[in-house]
Amino acid sequence: MPFEHQLLELLSSVPDWLATIIISTLPVAELRGAIPVAIGVYGMSPASAYLLAVLGNMLPVIPLLLFLEPVSTYLRKYRLFDMFFSWLFERTRRNHTERFEKYGILALTLFVAIPLPVTGAWTGCAAAFVFGIRFKHAFPAVLAGVMVAGLIVSFVTVTGISVIDLLSGNI
Repeated sequence: MPFEHQLLELLSSVPDWLATIIISTLPVAELRGAIPVAIGVYGMSPASAYLLAVLGNMLPVIPLLLFLEPVSTYLRKYRLFDMFFSWLFERTRRNHTERFEKYGILALTLFVAIPLPVTGAWTGCAAAFVFGIRFKHAFPAVLAGVMVAGLIVSFVTVTGISVIDLLSGNI
């Protein structure tokens, strides 16, 4: 059974609004998964789905932005974690430094706003940590990115459902 079906089955006893929040907190789904499920499976209005998904997607952001540095510092005492963080920082800086230097906080917002795999709030928080972007700048940038991504995903979901309904003769 695919992961998505297992997740929906696991959340079947939870109210739809709470399931939407939970799905949007998960790093593998975030609001990119929660909004289509809320609208397509739970039958929520796009506005409700958007608000709940943005709320859920932002829940892990504050702890991530505040605790990634102390946790990684602690874990770097161990050789395996030190090697992992060294690899992660080097790779991230090599692949993204030019964009972050050129566009600053806007780069973080745009990175989070693009609704593609390995972009989003979780990865945006990791990028903010790696590039040393302070909480007071990172939080609004991630929030803005999440809000834009939510609008894009909501639009694509509603449009996709409308097209499917049109093609199947339900309109």
